[in-house]
Amino acid sequence: MKILVAGGSGYVGSHAVRELAACGHEVVIYDNLSTGHRWLSNGFHFIKGDIGDEPGVLRALEGVDAVMHFAASAYVGESFINPRKYFRNNVEQGLKFLDAILASPVRMLIFSSTCATYGIPARLPISEDSPQSPVNPYGASKLFFEHALAAYSNAHGLRYVALRYFNAAGAHPSNEIGECHDDETHLIPLALKAITGTKPSLQIFGAGLDTPDGTCVRDFVHVSDLGAGHVKALEYLANGGSSCCLNLGTGRGTSVLQVIEMVKRVTGHELTHNFSPSRPGDPPVLYADPSAAMKTLGWVPRFDLEEIVSSAWKWENRIAFSHLLPSPAPSDLIVKPGAAAWLTP
Repeated sequence: MKILVAGGSGYVGSHAVRELAACGHEVVIYDNLSTGHRWLSNGFHFIKGDIGDEPGVLRALEGVDAVMHFAASAYVGESFINPRKYFRNNVEQGLKFLDAILASPVRMLIFSSTCATYGIPARLPISEDSPQSPVNPYGASKLFFEHALAAYSNAHGLRYVALRYFNAAGAHPSNEIGECHDDETHLIPLALKAITGTKPSLQIFGAGLDTPDGTCVRDFVHVSDLGAGHVKALEYLANGGSSCCLNLGTGRGTSVLQVIEMVKRVTGHELTHNFSPSRPGDPPVLYADPSAAMKTLGWVPRFDLEEIVSSAWKWENRIAFSHLLPSPAPSDLIVKPGAAAWLTP
């Protein structure tokens, strides 16, 4: 099949692109590069464009069988500071994207959603029928789009799978691509940068929480497993599956301090860290019940935490020599000092 991947030059999108290609699908990447990197799309058909540009989207959709939608603003902390950006990009532009799709023959869509739609969970592990009550604008914007998908599905026959990620982490097993945000906010790469000296120390938000060791607990899932989940969702829709929302996580909760211990074990280095107060929008515990995705899609995560950290460490060592990466030269890999770790995906 021919798949349009909106946001395919970003972290999760670029990994999904490679999973699609490995399964024999034709890929067209559509990205405005506001947060993505052009070099992550090297070797693939690339179109630079905004999802809110309906004529541009329609041109990109020519001959396409299905769409994967990764294009969004995705920083929890920033969503508090600039909620207008999140509702503009994730909702307003997203609705224009949906309208363009409806003006085409395409009727299959896989959406990159998030466990942030659940807010502070009413029970653990989090299943798809758990109440959705976001505690940050990012999660609210993603939930709004899920509601729009449900309405469009009922009214217009658009079939979709919304995949609610837990904490994406790691790098591609080939070490060709990996995590490279500007600013970086995720725990594992920030811990590794503290070891390499890019940052002087790791800042942890939250201590003394109602968790086994007082730090936040999260469900870390390898980014290539997320990519594979999108391929499984595509196959599910292509075989006539009905619209649904599914969690993608491992079902295992890991605390920040446990992650730090794994980082130290994998790298063989000590890690300096300090604590800061918890921030709003960062629930103490989040981990998935992934059984519905396993049953519905036949999806099973392949990588454990040690493999996640090991792949991220290999990637971190590669980007320390960024001149070795593919052209265009990724000068935007330089991480600004002072970035802090947010744990909600």
